[in-house]
Amino acid sequence: MNRLIAAALAAASCASIAQAQTAPTAVVAPPLTLEDALALARAASPSNDAGDAGVRSADAARRVAGLRPNPELQVQSENVAGSGAYRGLSSAETTVGLALPIELGGKRSARIGVADARGARARIAAAILRADLELTVTQAYAEAIAAERRLDIARTQVGIATEGLRVATDRVQVGATSPIDQQRAEVAAVNARAALEKAERAVLVARANLGRLLGRSVAEPLDMAWFDRAGGIGPVITVDPDGTLALAAARADLATANAQVRLARAQRIPDLTVSAGARRLEATNDVAAVVGVSIPIPLFNTGKAALDQARADRDQADALTRLARLDAARAIASAQADVANAATAARAAGGPVLAAAQEAARIARIGYGQGKFGQLELLDAERTLAETRAAWVDALAAYHDAVARLRRLTQPVPTDIQIPETIDDHER
Repeated sequence: MNRLIAAALAAASCASIAQAQTAPTAVVAPPLTLEDALALARAASPSNDAGDAGVRSADAARRVAGLRPNPELQVQSENVAGSGAYRGLSSAETTVGLALPIELGGKRSARIGVADARGARARIAAAILRADLELTVTQAYAEAIAAERRLDIARTQVGIATEGLRVATDRVQVGATSPIDQQRAEVAAVNARAALEKAERAVLVARANLGRLLGRSVAEPLDMAWFDRAGGIGPVITVDPDGTLALAAARADLATANAQVRLARAQRIPDLTVSAGARRLEATNDVAAVVGVSIPIPLFNTGKAALDQARADRDQADALTRLARLDAARAIASAQADVANAATAARAAGGPVLAAAQEAARIARIGYGQGKFGQLELLDAERTLAETRAAWVDALAAYHDAVARLRRLTQPVPTDIQIPETIDDHER
C-alpha cells in the first residue's frame, strides 16, 4: 500500500512538473520609463521643428547682415527730344556708368552684431522649447501614474465598502444592529463605486494626454517605482540664476538691444556713393569718362531720434533683465521649498501615518464584525485610511511636479550658445 501511495505521489509530482514546463508563460511588457517617454516626445513634438526653424531663420539673417550693398547700373541720355538741333536723337549724349555705395561708420559690422545677438536668442528659444517639453512630459507622466494610484485606491475602497455592506447586512439580518447601519453601508458602497468610475476616467484622460505628447498611444505599464521614490531633504543651496535658461533669454534680449544702439549710431553717419562711367558724344562720336561722388545731407533726419529710441529700448531690456533675475531667484527658492515640503509630506503619509491608518482600519473591521465597535467607528477608520492613501499619492505627485519645475528653472544654458557681451553705452 505504501508503495502504491508513493508511486501515485511521484506520478502526480511528475505530472505537475510537466504541466508547469508546458504551461505558456505570460509575457509582461516592460514599463515605459520617464526617459523613454522623453525620447519619444522629443522625436514627435513639433516644438523641436519650431525651434530649428527659428535657428535657421536667424542663421539666414546673419548671412544677410554680412552682405554689402549692391552696385547700380546707370544709363542716362541727354539732349534728346528737344527743339531745333536737339530734335530727335541727333544730338544725344548717352552715359553708361556704375555706382557703388560705400558704407561708412561700421554699419556692416553693427548689423552683424545685431544678427549674432538675435541668433543667440533664437538658439536660447529652441533650448527653452526643449526644456518646456521635458517639463510638460514629466508632469504628464507623473499625473498618469498618480491617476493609476488613485484608481488602485478606489478599487480597494470598493472592495472594502462591498465587504462592509455584506457584514452590515448579515448583522441586520440576525438582529445584531439597526437597519440604519445597512443603509449607511449602502451609501458608502454607492459612493465608492462612483469614485471608482471617476478614477477610471481620470486614468484614460491622463494616458491619452501623455500619448498626445509622445505621438502614440500609451498601453504599457508605467514606472511605478520611480513615482514612489521621494528623495531626501538636503541643505537648500542658493542657485545663481545667471547661468540658467530662465535668465538667458532676458540677457540675450539685452545684448540685442545693445547691438541695436550701436547700429543706430552707425546709421547716423552718411554713406558715400562713388560712380564711374563713359559718355558718348553724338556730335563728334567721341567718348569721355564720367566720375562722380554723392553723399546725402542729414538735414531733416539726423538719426538722433532713432538712436534715442534704441537707447530707450536698451534701458527697458536692462530693467527687464534685472527683473527676470529677481523673478528667477524667487521661483527657484519657492521650487526648492516645494520639493522639500512635498518630500516630507510623502514620507509622512506613506510611512508611519499610512501604516497606522491601515492597522486602525483592520482593527475596526474585525471589531465591527465581532460587534465590539459601532459602524461609525468603522466608517471613520475607513475614511481616515482612504484620506491617508490619497494624501500620499497627492504628496508624491506634488513632489515630482516640484522636482520637474526646479529642474526646468535651473536648466543651464547649452555650452554651444554664446551670448554676446553687453556693453554699457550710456557714456558714448
